[in-house]
Amino acid sequence: MFRSSKLFVVVLVVLVFATAAFAFAATNTVPNTYAGEGASVTSGYTVSAVVYALNGTTASNIDSVAFTLNAPAATVKVRLVTTGSYYNCTNTSGNNWSCATTAPQATVAAADELRIIATN
Repeated sequence: MFRSSKLFVVVLVVLVFATAAFAFAATNTVPNTYAGEGASVTSGYTVSAVVYALNGTTASNIDSVAFTLNAPAATVKVRLVTTGSYYNCTNTSGNNWSCATTAPQATVAAADELRIIATN
């Protein structure tokens, strides 16, 4: 009888620890989250009606570049020199954009590309 009482106490202790461990595990709260994967077609813009505005005093300086994109965009930047800075552009109306190129001042001599980055 002493042996069965001892076994009963051991089983009781194990059950108490198991219940306590389950109680702690059951109190965890995990917020809802999302995970996913998808694919989409990415296509480039078509640029048209490009106009370079030269400085009225120093005609070798390019003061701005204006152009039209074939689709709406939210952010547009332009670069005129391969190793140069990008200029921010402003939407003038519809899909028409204008980019001031005076800080730093773009020049005709240095301009070697028209790179436009646009995103919707």
